Amino acid sequence: MQRRQFLALFPATAIAADRPPDPHRPEIDRILEPIRTIHGVPALAAGIVTPKGLIASGVCGFRKRGSDTPATPHDLWHLGSMTKAMTATLLATWVQHGKLAWDDPIGKFLAPLLTGSTPEFPAITLRQLLSHRSGLPANPPRWQDFPSAGHRPDVLRSESRKPLAHSPGSLFLYSNLGYMTAGLIAESLGQKLWESLLTERIAKPLGMTIGFGGTGTPGQIDQPWPHLANGTPTGTNGPAIDNSPSLGPAGTCHASLASYALFAADQLKGAAGTDGSLLPAPLYKDLQTPSADPHYALGWYRHERSWAHGPALAHTGSNTMNSFAAWLAPSRSFGVIAATNQGGKNGSTACDLACSALIQFHLA
Repeated sequence: MQRRQFLALFPATAIAADRPPDPHRPEIDRILEPIRTIHGVPALAAGIVTPKGLIASGVCGFRKRGSDTPATPHDLWHLGSMTKAMTATLLATWVQHGKLAWDDPIGKFLAPLLTGSTPEFPAITLRQLLSHRSGLPANPPRWQDFPSAGHRPDVLRSESRKPLAHSPGSLFLYSNLGYMTAGLIAESLGQKLWESLLTERIAKPLGMTIGFGGTGTPGQIDQPWPHLANGTPTGTNGPAIDNSPSLGPAGTCHASLASYALFAADQLKGAAGTDGSLLPAPLYKDLQTPSADPHYALGWYRHERSWAHGPALAHTGSNTMNSFAAWLAPSRSFGVIAATNQGGKNGSTACDLACSALIQFHLA
């Protein structure tokens, strides 16, 4: 069944401006179910975001393939690389107060960790880290060799002694290692682990509840269970079923749709320059405006889209066992988000189609 066919089954309805407290909409469940079925993912959730937060959402499917435990509107979803925009926003809280500048070299903050580094390494700037133009590789050879959040300094010491993939600022190379390094700058400034700083400086002020690592209680189907790209459930679940915590600033957060929507709503408010955003409007312009191709700003891709009436901010996330996607249209003050508990092509495609369907639903 093609996208147009299943959308035709469920006539779109405009979303009223004043939504009731519970944003769950059964008609969105019905829009999502054909996408979930066609692409074979165990569960699929999606929602519509405005500056008020999550105004409408739906969910379908099951927390674990082969189980009859349904996914719910309040479930937690792994955000993967959606975490990157949150890390960039965290760094902006120090830029706001003049403690940091986007073009500061990392050696200014991380010098004790860079003894013996290659000559170019300390001159990499924060902006280059956050825009994936630092010259750092995508990942160290094995994140598994650095199994805890406290190992981030060890990762940097090791990697700083190696030649860069290219000169800083010259090319785009998507780098989880770059975002981990940015997280270390936050830790240097805040004198706490990135997890605590993100919770205190971003999540709590926005009213979010976030966690880190995989979701659920090991062995219990109390949250969406992770699934590999081929649809097979992982052997177990829980916080440890994720990439290494040392990668954290690049992609280990989880949250409910409603909680993540509060971050997306703040990005919309900041882009519009309206009252109530976490940061001053110029900082959102910095976060959301690319300085060079390929249209990657600081934690967001930026694309021109007709439905957005201008630029749209987008990102996807996956730890290979879950998938997440977001599209925000600042000029129209809305966005869409989607999540599933399966990695790989099927997971990412299901999220993309869910976002597309909800864009059409919202604009109908």
